[in-house]
Amino acid sequence: MRTFTYTAPSSVAEAVEAIAAAGDGAKFLAGGTTLYDLMKLGVERPPALVDVSRLAELTAIDTSGDTAGGDHLVFGGGARMADVAADPVVRRDYPVLSESLWRAASQQLRNMATVAGNLLQRTRCPYFRGTEYPCNKREPGSGCAAREGIDRGSAVLGTSEACTAAYAGDWPVALVAFDAVIDVVGPRGERTVALADLHREPGDTPHREHTLDPDELVLRVRVPVTPAGRGSTYLKIRDRESYAFALASAAVGLTVGAQGLVEECRIALGGVATRPWRARAAEQVLTGRPLTDETARAAAEAALAGARAGTHNGFKIELAERTVVDALRIARGRADR
Repeated sequence: MRTFTYTAPSSVAEAVEAIAAAGDGAKFLAGGTTLYDLMKLGVERPPALVDVSRLAELTAIDTSGDTAGGDHLVFGGGARMADVAADPVVRRDYPVLSESLWRAASQQLRNMATVAGNLLQRTRCPYFRGTEYPCNKREPGSGCAAREGIDRGSAVLGTSEACTAAYAGDWPVALVAFDAVIDVVGPRGERTVALADLHREPGDTPHREHTLDPDELVLRVRVPVTPAGRGSTYLKIRDRESYAFALASAAVGLTVGAQGLVEECRIALGGVATRPWRARAAEQVLTGRPLTDETARAAAEAALAGARAGTHNGFKIELAERTVVDALRIARGRADR
């Protein structure tokens, strides 16, 4: 067993002080549903844990849309996935957010996992989690076993020669589609990061997965209020209906004008990319046009433009295109209510 120190601060300020004092490699602990798992596998080996799971100041949920920083829904970083998914305003006005959480894990995990921790979960690539294989994400410079192995679950968008691991999350896909931001704090103070700028493509440094510093803590997630929330959905395709990660997913939001033309369109993809993937080219295809079978298919093809298949995952391209088309149809039905 590898030893580590454990600290349970009583405030965010104390947590920031504790992580700074703990030094390199220290980790914040919230729900623990990913970190404990990776520690048991030997993938994560933190010398110190700073437990923020009991900090009430991180658990607030405000769906009034009337906030000091503008019209946003606000979710504390320590809010549980189950609580946000079940919020009546979120379910009614932003089904894409609720569905991305409901479909992300079992009820037991949703009861423990936090919305900020979910943002930073690591890939489920078996070559990353299996320490007997070379993995540039786990050990920089060691190689990528997935390239010569079974890459059925690997990404087809945003890959590099160093890494093809797919991003595993659902909630961040919905957030990036709706221009969410996060407020973070660390020893150098507070700052705001757009979800679109949080996750990194692997490039030559796949071990650097996001743009946060190791000693920064997510205080809250903020989602701008938009009428496209009503006409939204998160559609997730997987090998089995529950407790499985996405082979392909789509977060979609629409508003449709009186003439039947799409006024606002938001599309993001999951399961097929190395990070939450905003499909802006697909959005442009639909904006100002009617949503028909033809335009939906054109948008879906634009969303997957530039996809690169590996040995076993080429099916994901067509699957993702069909997922986008089906999600657009669902969103259109909700937008018309």
